[in-house]
Amino acid sequence: MWKWVVGILVVVVAGLGFIYFSVDKDTRNLLTNLPTDRNVLFWTVPQRDAAFRSLDSIAVLAEANVIAAGGTAFPMPIGKPISLPMSVETYMLEQRTAGLVIIQNGKLRLEKYGLDFNAQGQWTSFSVAKSFTSTLVGAAVKDGFINSIDDKVSDYIPDLKGSAYDDVSIRQLLTMTSGVKWNEDYEDKNSDVALFNEHKAEAGVDTTVSYMRTLSREAPAGKKWVYKTGETNLIGVLVSSATGKTLSDYLSEKIWAPFGMEQNGSWLLGSTGHEISGCCIQASTRDFARFGQFMLRGAQIGGEAVVPEGWVAAATSKQADIGDPGKGYGYQWWTYDNGSYAARGIFGQGIFVDPNRKLIIASNSNWLRAKDDDTLGAQREAFYKSVQAAVDAEAN
Repeated sequence: MWKWVVGILVVVVAGLGFIYFSVDKDTRNLLTNLPTDRNVLFWTVPQRDAAFRSLDSIAVLAEANVIAAGGTAFPMPIGKPISLPMSVETYMLEQRTAGLVIIQNGKLRLEKYGLDFNAQGQWTSFSVAKSFTSTLVGAAVKDGFINSIDDKVSDYIPDLKGSAYDDVSIRQLLTMTSGVKWNEDYEDKNSDVALFNEHKAEAGVDTTVSYMRTLSREAPAGKKWVYKTGETNLIGVLVSSATGKTLSDYLSEKIWAPFGMEQNGSWLLGSTGHEISGCCIQASTRDFARFGQFMLRGAQIGGEAVVPEGWVAAATSKQADIGDPGKGYGYQWWTYDNGSYAARGIFGQGIFVDPNRKLIIASNSNWLRAKDDDTLGAQREAFYKSVQAAVDAEAN
């Protein structure tokens, strides 16, 4: 997906000249640093700092759909500042964090920004979008557009018939256990995640579908977990096909507007017009935190669930073993055996939800590499545990 994103940046960089002189000095400095090459892995840190916050504006010149907000924002009352046994400022510098929002028991306990970002800005989600996409599957089941997640994927995407996906259910897409062979290595130019966004689709076929139907099987469906961004993109095509709506409109209709997101969001589109559902929602850090609050409230709005009964519990608990003790994978959510769960995107994007403590931690960052060496990921995990410990200390 990264080559696709860079390609959009290259196409629109000339157009940014029209707005360059109409913005403030700091924004002009950021726009000056927008990358002009096609590989996100080799962008400089200043280039990524500029691009990650600017994809929303770039999307206006390129192709993106608006996720419309409603008229009233979900309240975020100020609570007592949380006391942590560490310097939050130091943590944010080490993580290269642009936005950090902590909500606990319905109140805003911490909100800080870095990298010259602020509460009004929007940062791209990367794979945090996967958890939004899976929730729309639940909404489509509740609305009757999808009969069951045990239905075959090819029943909803006929262009997959005759491929390895004939044997794959929607549930297996959600849990990334299709058994279809896939390489997600962002630093391998020959990996599937690098190649499928450059794929030229046959006429009348979605780009993702066109590529994915060429893949072979490496394990029986349901038997092996492998992380696959391409399959989340398939889920997005499936939801759009089933509902007859764009993902952006459906997300706005079911969650964004009625729950009370503060700002419009946007969702970048692939070359054949579907949202890139494994990536690329632009939103404020506060609104990412509000999505965590929506999940914490059982995916309910006004006392009515957006998803079927039992969906949230199933989606946010271990459905697949990922080979990491105490953790697992649900329906496009990373799960912890203690009941917590998280949405995660490369370069340090995240929404962490702890139902037991009524705790949400939303963060947007720009790590030094897409492929973390476990140092920053482990540091973020330690931060989550520190916040949990602080909440427990208050309760005692």
